[in-house]
Amino acid sequence: MYSASFVYDVKGLDDEYHRLDQLIEEVAHALPGFLGAVVWHSSDGKRNNAIYYWKDLGALKAFSEHPRHMEAKRQYARWYAGFHIVISEVIRSYGDATFGHITPDQRQE
Repeated sequence: MYSASFVYDVKGLDDEYHRLDQLIEEVAHALPGFLGAVVWHSSDGKRNNAIYYWKDLGALKAFSEHPRHMEAKRQYARWYAGFHIVISEVIRSYGDATFGHITPDQRQE
């Protein structure tokens, strides 16, 4: 399992951003190998982190190269003051089981 963490600072969001963001979400959910996403926002709303989980690197690559995603990437400077992406392999996942998560609790397996 892999995650792609997209950390970004918001500059300004317009209708075109929201349209593309919705399309990108639909693309992710439709792709084989998409496991789910978690989004975090800083208390001031300027820094955000969208973490997408994927079954394998092939699925993640298919998402990153999808035409809708590429369209948004070309326009990122309109909406973001900066961004950073971290691709990670999930090697362990566990918790206290008080809430569910996309990744399995490996202590229960």
